[in-house]
Amino acid sequence: MRELVFLKLGGSLITDKNQRYTPRLNRLNGLAQEIRDALADRPELTLVLGHGSGSFGHYAVQEYLAPHVAALGHGSAGHRGRAYWAGYSEVWYRASELNRYVMDALHGAGVAAITIAPSATVQVSAGRIVKWGLASMNAAIEAGLVPVIYGDIVFDGVNGSTVLSTEALMVHLALRLHPRRILLAGIEAGVWADYPRRTERIDRITPSSYPSVTASLGGSHATDVTGGMRDKVEQMLNLVRAVPDLRAQILSGEPQGSIRAALGGAAEGTVIVADSTT
Repeated sequence: MRELVFLKLGGSLITDKNQRYTPRLNRLNGLAQEIRDALADRPELTLVLGHGSGSFGHYAVQEYLAPHVAALGHGSAGHRGRAYWAGYSEVWYRASELNRYVMDALHGAGVAAITIAPSATVQVSAGRIVKWGLASMNAAIEAGLVPVIYGDIVFDGVNGSTVLSTEALMVHLALRLHPRRILLAGIEAGVWADYPRRTERIDRITPSSYPSVTASLGGSHATDVTGGMRDKVEQMLNLVRAVPDLRAQILSGEPQGSIRAALGGAAEGTVIVADSTT
């Protein structure tokens, strides 16, 4: 029986988030090889891969788009001028530039993967996904390919544009494709009870235990326009409430072999499950 798993490679893992437009090429190549090996280890594994924008999309948003958004506010999409749309184009370019580095690494490792760009396939209104035609996604999965999505800027019928995080995209997909697991891999080894000291990791979070850990959750230590750890945890909690048999994990993809192990079923990092899950 096939097992569908979503894996996100966080922007902190595949880029230097403190240096604009800087991929971590050696780690990207290593991650691609681990994905190849995990797929070989488990022929029943079906994978949808996503990646963040890291120092590509986040810096571009802040530099080229955020000033225009601050001046115009939300709404009135039709009133946005040439400078705004030039900023949109720059953000799109940088997000897709990083995707090419990811695809080059996967191709070099022998992973049969194709990009399904959110900017070309997702319809958004007032920051919310209202339609995403999944024919190509389903066809790729059925063909045994690895569909790749990424944090992207998309047209928004109300606000002009919206930056969609990979988590938001995966949540939308999970409600339709029903994966068994979602793995969010960054550089942190999970959710810390004492961030930023990082001496006590929280191994398990459920909806009922979440209020006791909220004080531990903060944002990202580097530039991030799509939210930090709190946002990731809350999105996964909302998802396991809706899909109780789903297991989400927040883990570090930094140690060599960690992604291969997690794809193989190891309970790496912090596990997020519904209260009814044992």
